[in-house]
Amino acid sequence: MPGAIMRSPQQMTDGGDVLDAVVIGAGWAGLGVSYWLARRGLRHSVLERGRIGETWRTQRWDLFRMNTPNVQTVMPGDCYDGPDPDGALTRDQFVTLLEDFAGRNALPIEPDTAVSELTHENGAYRLTTSHGTLWARNVIVASGSLNCPVRPVWAAALSPALRQIDASGYRSAADLPDGAVLVVGSGQSGAQIAEELVDAGRAVFLATSRVGRLPRRYRGRDIMVWLLESGFLDVRREEVIRVAGRIPPRGVLGSMHTISLQALSARGVVLLGRLTGIEDGGSLSFADDLEANARFADEASENVKRHVDDYISRMGIDAPVAEPDPAETVAMRQPNPTIGSLDLSRSGVTSVVWCTGFKGDFSWMRLPGALDNAGQPVHADGVAALPGLYFAGLDFASTRKSGIILVIAEEAPRLVEHIAGHP
Repeated sequence: MPGAIMRSPQQMTDGGDVLDAVVIGAGWAGLGVSYWLARRGLRHSVLERGRIGETWRTQRWDLFRMNTPNVQTVMPGDCYDGPDPDGALTRDQFVTLLEDFAGRNALPIEPDTAVSELTHENGAYRLTTSHGTLWARNVIVASGSLNCPVRPVWAAALSPALRQIDASGYRSAADLPDGAVLVVGSGQSGAQIAEELVDAGRAVFLATSRVGRLPRRYRGRDIMVWLLESGFLDVRREEVIRVAGRIPPRGVLGSMHTISLQALSARGVVLLGRLTGIEDGGSLSFADDLEANARFADEASENVKRHVDDYISRMGIDAPVAEPDPAETVAMRQPNPTIGSLDLSRSGVTSVVWCTGFKGDFSWMRLPGALDNAGQPVHADGVAALPGLYFAGLDFASTRKSGIILVIAEEAPRLVEHIAGHP
């Protein structure tokens, strides 16, 4: 039955039994790896600190929708055959998809099993969990690299009367105290949350940042379909770093329509430059870069559309001509005069939603050489330098596609083949 979990009692023992593999995390990446481990006949267990898709359940807001279209939101071995290929699953629908996948494939999941320590002893990996000790020849860490929110260090200096939450803690406008809201960061989460808040009738200030933008649809198709088909998402991590100097944040992509800074301003969001710090009097200061940030997003969108145009021309595809996108043609409204300093109390701001990025929490790994100085995985295409250690589902692990759900259909079998070839 959908959502059923197959348990293997002998797998959770403190004895000398050594599994072929243990997967840590039962999100889309962990389940995808488990699917392929099972197909190869490798005895394994999937350890999940909570429930299947726990991060999706607890770190997404109520009206959250996936940014990939339904046709691309599929797990290994599955394909979409529903009536709305261009639609977007809600948070709860996606969790149901994961539960159904695990149940149909009888994956060996151990829910409510947190891993507190991972070490390597006597030629095997030792996992200390809330249900005992487990041993495995191989460990695949699929706990996510974007589940631990990051705030500026000086956020703690803001007034204790101010409600501060991270994007992962935001659920709805109704949960915030009355008053205006400052959203910090105009990436994926920040732009979508700012739009939701202003649509709910809240006064919203948005501290912008240098983030690109993608149109939701272009020339008759969802932009993600074009980007996958054209090879845009296959660009290697190394090439992205070479061009941008670092791994840039993903461009803003509304789940149902294009979201731009100008469109947000037209709906009433007050746009600010990048938040730079706290002034002596407690006011917040902002850089004079709003126009530059909006221009960067516009240029990113144009670059993507040119890439699609070139692909259509090169392949001789009969596609409709481009039509103006209202979110990209509306004029941007800017504060006059420009706001370089904001007194939160005088402006009526009672809440701050920090949309300033995430990192992974791998502090439980006691494996010298497995993590870099920032505590993040050291790997090549998901394969760690330590034999038998792997990472699945990391953002930008190999290509632009890494970290997007559809990638697990190719990432998981590759990792499992590596495991099978190195018993």
